[in-house]
Amino acid sequence: METFLIKAIQLILSLSILVVIHEFGHFIFARIFKVRVEKFYLFFDPWFSLFKFKPKNSDTEYGVGWLPLGGYCKISGMIDESMDKEQMAQPPKPYEFRSKPAGQRLLIMTAGVIFNFLLALFIYSMVLLHWGETYIPLKNVAFGMEYSSTFKNIGFQDGDILLKADTATLERFNEDCLRKVVNAKNVTVLRDGREMTIAIPADLMQRLLRDKEGFAYYRIPMIISEVERQTAIEAGLKKGDRITGVNGVNTPTASDVINELDVNKEKTTQIEVMRDGRLFSTNVPVDALGHIGILINNNPAGIYETVTVKYNFFTSFPAGARLGINTLKGYVNDMKYVFTKEGAKSVGGFGAIGNLFPASWNWRIFWERTAFLSIILAFMNILPIPALDGGHVMFLLYEVVTRRKPDDKFLEYAQITGMIILFSLLIFANGNDILRFFSR
Repeated sequence: METFLIKAIQLILSLSILVVIHEFGHFIFARIFKVRVEKFYLFFDPWFSLFKFKPKNSDTEYGVGWLPLGGYCKISGMIDESMDKEQMAQPPKPYEFRSKPAGQRLLIMTAGVIFNFLLALFIYSMVLLHWGETYIPLKNVAFGMEYSSTFKNIGFQDGDILLKADTATLERFNEDCLRKVVNAKNVTVLRDGREMTIAIPADLMQRLLRDKEGFAYYRIPMIISEVERQTAIEAGLKKGDRITGVNGVNTPTASDVINELDVNKEKTTQIEVMRDGRLFSTNVPVDALGHIGILINNNPAGIYETVTVKYNFFTSFPAGARLGINTLKGYVNDMKYVFTKEGAKSVGGFGAIGNLFPASWNWRIFWERTAFLSIILAFMNILPIPALDGGHVMFLLYEVVTRRKPDDKFLEYAQITGMIILFSLLIFANGNDILRFFSR
């Protein structure tokens, strides 16, 4: 329950920041062009609101609704989710959205998306400024990677060190690395000191989505970080020792050691230990759970040499912009998989978004996830779907090109259609979350 609450609080806080910034973009450009804003709300308020106030001599009511599905900025003289038909039936007034030139209306409608994207770039910049950037170069991963069965089926082997995707050097292990691998024709790896080329099938991403096993993870040797049990101390085990074999079986990684100890439960077992470059053997009792009374270092950054890049105030902004633009490019590229059978099943709603956040509070991860969601919100909102900003932009561009304004009745029906589409997608995405929850 505590994990759920921590994730829920992070999700609500993150989305609240994004919604307020998005709607503020619409608000500030509306005010610049002297368009009246009637309401500015975080969350929706059908029937009642949790909080509201209207400053003296202001046309705008500010408030917080009870339905946390977004927010809205109600602009006078505009067909939006409020479906205010009575206002639209009146003659246009100078302060209304519909009375302004198409160029001004276009800026008002795109401002929310622009503000979300700029927010993402700003957050990324501040994260880099405050924490810097630490990563493990793939060339430093001496023990290579452990691969999922999906990748093993096409020729990868545990221990392969990733070198290149086609001609592009694979520098670090992240989402961009996965995209380069699945979009490549060939991937070059280092295996037992020799470079090997693996052909990548065109449907690799669909296989990943179908198998739900992921890509790979760092291959980690079993290095002791602490000796807890007296029997392990008596066996001569010490902090920093690396277990390299169990009962004569070579165990280069922690998972290999765990597997061998598992088959030797409740036995006194011989293990081979590497200490200061020297190898020795000792006998240690294995309990019914396959444990020998030690803790291990399973943090790749504590095993492999890392690289840390620091940024000052001036260098953080171009670095944050590059990170934000690359994140947007990657997300746009991934969207093509949504229209496949496997991709549609992977679409998630609030549960999937909530799981982006960690079970314990981490400010760096919170801000990185918020920046990522800000990019997603910007991209999704600019899609040419009626009821989204992109739908309004589509009709405004039509007006600019043809010099003919779409009929209000047509815009009204388009808004209704768009809302039906959005609610259907919302139900579908959250339905996938529910199916995944019960299929665990």
